[in-house]
Amino acid sequence: MTTIVTDNCKSCRFTDCVTVCPVACFHFDDEMLYIDPDVCIDCSACIPECPVQAIFEDDDIVAEGKEEWIAINAERAPDLPVCDEQMDPLPGAEERKTELGF
Repeated sequence: MTTIVTDNCKSCRFTDCVTVCPVACFHFDDEMLYIDPDVCIDCSACIPECPVQAIFEDDDIVAEGKEEWIAINAERAPDLPVCDEQMDPLPGAEERKTELGF
């Protein structure tokens, strides 16, 4: 089992979650973060840190109807740079957060 980043992260890329990750399993691109399932230890420390509720345990992701993000994270993360330090959110992230209702 692993923890998954979903589409709520798109256009935000808040990295509060990265600061509590003990194994550096987060990766990033120009839009969002992803979790490498081969590195994640499923500690779930990142879940409460996400200000846009974009991170789920894979058992909970099915209930949210976002199970396609399991494969997306697995496919994209290994080919992207590791994010192991907090970065500035993307421009417009606060507006996106408001749109998402947070």
